[in-house]
Amino acid sequence: MSTASDPAVPGRGAEETAGNGLKVAYWPGCVSRGFTPELHGSMALVAERLGIELVELDRANCCGAGVIAEHNQELVDALNARTFALAQKTGLSMMNICSTCQGAQSECQQRLDADGAYREHINEILADEGLEYKKGIDNKNFLWLLVEDYGLERLAAEVKRPLTGLRVGPFYGCYILRPKHRLNYAEHPDRDLYMERVIETLGGEVVEYDGARKCCGFPVITLNRDTSLRQAGTHIGDALDAGADCLVTPCPLCHLNLDLQQPEAAKVVNRDLGLAVLHLPQLVGLALGYEPKELGMGTHVASTEWVVERLAEGPAEAAEAATTSA
Repeated sequence: MSTASDPAVPGRGAEETAGNGLKVAYWPGCVSRGFTPELHGSMALVAERLGIELVELDRANCCGAGVIAEHNQELVDALNARTFALAQKTGLSMMNICSTCQGAQSECQQRLDADGAYREHINEILADEGLEYKKGIDNKNFLWLLVEDYGLERLAAEVKRPLTGLRVGPFYGCYILRPKHRLNYAEHPDRDLYMERVIETLGGEVVEYDGARKCCGFPVITLNRDTSLRQAGTHIGDALDAGADCLVTPCPLCHLNLDLQQPEAAKVVNRDLGLAVLHLPQLVGLALGYEPKELGMGTHVASTEWVVERLAEGPAEAAEAATTSA
């Protein structure tokens, strides 16, 4: 992994490089380098195995996560314009691994791109750093890039450990689903099905349950903790009732509410939970042949041992176990 402070090379966006890989300006976000370092580490491993070169935006800043915008819209737009400008200096398209970042940044980009005078005003704030945001950056969550730019056929060819017998519930979260007009669903109308397609490509079985496309509750945890934990606990319980072995999410903030807060959520919904919640790069990494320890799965609050055991079973044993649990 290189950094954006390295000498810039003229980029091709999310196009294939001469080595038949992808090269992107990579924004890992705050949470993956703080509360969930296993996500940041897993993404680095997966990118290496898939031949995706990550040029890390090591000087980029917080997206605001929708919180700063409630108090100071100009500040959050300047912060995100700064990140966009740093990405544009690399000559590459931008990739993130946080769907909350995707949502917050897409909202800011919509305002900046729609109003040239406002964009000029924001660029005056950035001028002291020699930065300027030019209208029209391509910024994609890893999930989107994996399907649209890398390709599922190509991903399937890299699978070393098919997730046979593993029943996986997708948990999208809000910010890569809504609002569709801001997230370019007009061009990519199936983005709300990408998680299922990735799971199937990796050899897993998709579990359908009620909460897959609902809010995890994290945005309100400081305002109404009981409501937040009830949302998380209800979704986890629904997935368990549907027979899931684990959940997978492209959002580290969803992961915090579904994994870190799971013991407290269990108290609120008054039932046993204990369902593993994986980051998307961890699930991909397992199928690519990495060991759970390499992917930091032992750092989770909800035990991932059942996932490890299920993957250790042969296809016949996994099928028998799935039938028994059903």
